[in-house]
Amino acid sequence: MVILGIHTVTSAQEVLKGKIADDKTGEPLVGAVLKIKDTEEGSVTDIDGNYEFTTTHPFPFTLVVKYAGYEQKEVEIYESLEEDLTIKLKNSSLLNEVVVVGYGTQKRSDLTGSVATVSEEVLKTPVTSVDKLLQGSVSGVQVTQSSGQPGGAVSIRIRGGNSINGGNEPLYVIDGFPVYNDNSDANAGVTSGGSINALASLNPSDIESIDVLKDASATAIYGARGANGVVIITTKKGKAGQNTVSYDSYYGVSKVINTIDVLTDAKQWAQLKNDARINSGKTPYYTQGQIDSMSGGTDWQKEAFREAGFQNHQVTFRGGDEKTRFSISGNYYKQNGVLENTDFKRYSGRLNLEHNFTQKFKVGTNLTGSQTSAQVANDNIVRFLLLMPPTVPVRDANGKYTYQSAFETPIGNPIATLKNVVNRTNTFRLLGNVYGDYTLMKGLTARVSLGTDIINNKQNLYIPSTIYQGANTNSTGTASIGSKFVNTWLNENTLNYSTVIGNRHSINAVGGFTQQYYKSEAVTAGSQQFVSDDLTYNDLSTGSIYLKPTSNTADWGLQSFLGRINYSYAQKYYLTVTGRADGSSRFGKNNKWGFFPSAALAWNLNRESFLASSNYISTFKLRLSGGITGNQEIGLYQSLSTLSTNTYFFNNQTVIGFSPNRISNPDLTWERTRQYDAGVDIAILNNKINLTIDAYYKKTSDLLLNVPIPYTTGQSTALQNYGVVSNKGLELGLSTQNIKTEKFNWTTSFIYSMNRNKVESLGDGVEYIISGQSIAKVGQSLGSFYGYKSVGIYQTGESTPGSIKYADINGDGKITQDGDRVVIGNAQPKFLAGLTNNFYYKNFDLSIFFYASYGNKVFNQNRQQLEQLTGQQNASTEALDRWTPSNPSATMPKAFEDPAVIVSDRHVEDASFLRLKNIVLGYTLPANLINKTRFGNVRFYIAAQNIMTWTKYTGFDPEVSRNEQSTLTQGVDYGVYPNSKSYQVGLNVTF
Repeated sequence: MVILGIHTVTSAQEVLKGKIADDKTGEPLVGAVLKIKDTEEGSVTDIDGNYEFTTTHPFPFTLVVKYAGYEQKEVEIYESLEEDLTIKLKNSSLLNEVVVVGYGTQKRSDLTGSVATVSEEVLKTPVTSVDKLLQGSVSGVQVTQSSGQPGGAVSIRIRGGNSINGGNEPLYVIDGFPVYNDNSDANAGVTSGGSINALASLNPSDIESIDVLKDASATAIYGARGANGVVIITTKKGKAGQNTVSYDSYYGVSKVINTIDVLTDAKQWAQLKNDARINSGKTPYYTQGQIDSMSGGTDWQKEAFREAGFQNHQVTFRGGDEKTRFSISGNYYKQNGVLENTDFKRYSGRLNLEHNFTQKFKVGTNLTGSQTSAQVANDNIVRFLLLMPPTVPVRDANGKYTYQSAFETPIGNPIATLKNVVNRTNTFRLLGNVYGDYTLMKGLTARVSLGTDIINNKQNLYIPSTIYQGANTNSTGTASIGSKFVNTWLNENTLNYSTVIGNRHSINAVGGFTQQYYKSEAVTAGSQQFVSDDLTYNDLSTGSIYLKPTSNTADWGLQSFLGRINYSYAQKYYLTVTGRADGSSRFGKNNKWGFFPSAALAWNLNRESFLASSNYISTFKLRLSGGITGNQEIGLYQSLSTLSTNTYFFNNQTVIGFSPNRISNPDLTWERTRQYDAGVDIAILNNKINLTIDAYYKKTSDLLLNVPIPYTTGQSTALQNYGVVSNKGLELGLSTQNIKTEKFNWTTSFIYSMNRNKVESLGDGVEYIISGQSIAKVGQSLGSFYGYKSVGIYQTGESTPGSIKYADINGDGKITQDGDRVVIGNAQPKFLAGLTNNFYYKNFDLSIFFYASYGNKVFNQNRQQLEQLTGQQNASTEALDRWTPSNPSATMPKAFEDPAVIVSDRHVEDASFLRLKNIVLGYTLPANLINKTRFGNVRFYIAAQNIMTWTKYTGFDPEVSRNEQSTLTQGVDYGVYPNSKSYQVGLNVTF
């Protein structure tokens, strides 16, 4: 209760006016009800949250303020007020927090579309890049850590994958600037390791909120780029009257989650080598005396993996007054990789500034600059660590690195490669915008924004002559340098109009014109045969053989008209209509423009008379939406006829010529996704339980596929709009306030996602597309594996005793590719789930987050290689129980020097897992201690990530995908940099 005034005043006519606002965000609360207690005198706030009414009620009296989803507040008025009275209400419901949507904000209670928000607790999690914050925190979002390389790529799917050849990543909108994260802009194309995540340049500690737009009603405002969902990132801003200085820091160590069981005993491997030769009709490689004299063996994984440190430091200045608000931050982050000589570093700074020149006109800027650097592991490192035999030492008798294995399959020394290869990526990024807002009239605001995204990437590679990879190119050292410069500019011009008519009709509308232009330039150069390794890549002219240089440039443009109208009646009934017209340079001249509409309805049942008086139901809202969004991420110049270069020899001279490699398609157009969503939002028991459920159906048509065409055209295929893919699913988000007392508080949040993907069509007469061990097949899900079914081991007396037996699917008496390969698994999970519990006791806080994936398969290509049992490379410890005539019940085949490499269900594993993803224990110093210092807040914490995983998967980690952001070939584990678990201690200080 708030008491104003100090003495009693007799009755008189009084005008009470002021504003009702959210106590956290300061956003005005439209339609809040004020009444003098035990009377009907009062008012309802307008579109700006303002109220005004006249009363003759005698002093003192009590104002009662109510607003759905907020705690009721009573204000005692003891005397006449000389100034306007601002009353701030505390949000008591997650369903009524303010969320960021495309080109504006809305209260969650007013949403008609499916929008999810990452919680404040999750945002505090220390991670390298922002996309990792989405895992397990938002229903309908699947996050796959493609590589454990520090700063490495992450793949995200919102409500499943829509495209086969196009992009499937969501659109990121960072402080209003749209960014598509395909990682290519942060990689110039010369390093021989996994790609670096472009979003790793953004400091996660700068983020204020993350909102995920999932259905067509929410994403259609982004038109041709909304089909894969939209992630809106808002960074921290200054607030008037809240001047603070904060310092955040943490230190930690990480180590590999798991290692793979391979032979590390020299004797065991030597015997395997002999068996493979004997079974192949050859003489043994080792004598029995040599085997008996062997001892120990090299554990190559132990030699390569380490306990790696990481640290983070950030200083932030925030504050301002009614005219100027600012937020300035600086960050340093460094992470060493669990593989020797790999790392990631980031220096970043941010400035968010806003200034009111007048009550009608304000300007602002959001600007961030970063410099990242990563030493990347060679693509072959992990594979060589597994395949290098234990009989090979790391160093020879002279102390030099062993060059390679001495057997028929040459494998370079992976430790020498790790220690000596320079494979570094450096990226500078400047991302920001400048905007101006002008209030043309009450409720009508114009905004003009200009932004840019500049990326300057340089990659340096040097492979010295002293290691296998360097000498294997018949040279004495190889150096390559790549550089890529990207400049994107954006101009947005919008009008936003809001009004309330008669306190019952609320209208919010936005319309505008935007344009964006992208241009990149890239170049690579290299040399071989250096006199010395000392200069590495720093002087290419000292190499006697110059590698063929490359250069290229690319650009695209997008112009758009957009509009959205939100209408609500009495906060009961809501209607949203959205439309966007996009013109893209990427498509054929007959289809440059596309229109993407959507509509949504919502009904707040708790506002109806039959529920308004309920003591149990705080919110009960039904939602229904439908619309069309597009996908322009298909590559550049695909609609145009192009030429490729070829090398010819005339009169003993090399001549460069050109030949057609693509025919034009003027009708090439968008991949279109039609999506329908039905949802319900419920809050009960005074908002102690909040539940959101969504069911959706998506159908993506006009997929861009390479379709066979007559050879008379000079080409075998052409890119055309043909295929159809569907996704349907169910999402659930639940948050509960379990216990809340003066000293103890316990809250829980739970998310559940289920998606079913299906290839509906691949064009006339096309039933499947095969890529390696993966297949896109009509009637099946994307991410399916294609191969043979194994049915045991041939026994003595059969055709090839000791070898693997495969099922004859078509019954023709022989095993063939065309007749006997079938779908043998799928990489897509049957469901995903996340569970977070937050506990607060006095000054202690504890957060525990579990994440689960069920039903997804992984093609374990590492295991496929380790089960070859050739004696030319290392093998799994399962080889110790291999088939022999005296061990016929074994499930492993016999050792044999030259077996065929077969894709079969033997190597498709269940990769379901339950993981203790994060646990954080913190302690905040008591206020009575803080008050004696200059500190405003001091908190210490200890934390751990990925510390426990329950899974049947036998690889390094079940969260894996060698092919990064590919949807067709997802779920393959082959030589991928392993994920890690970590422990850290941290400090948060506010002055």
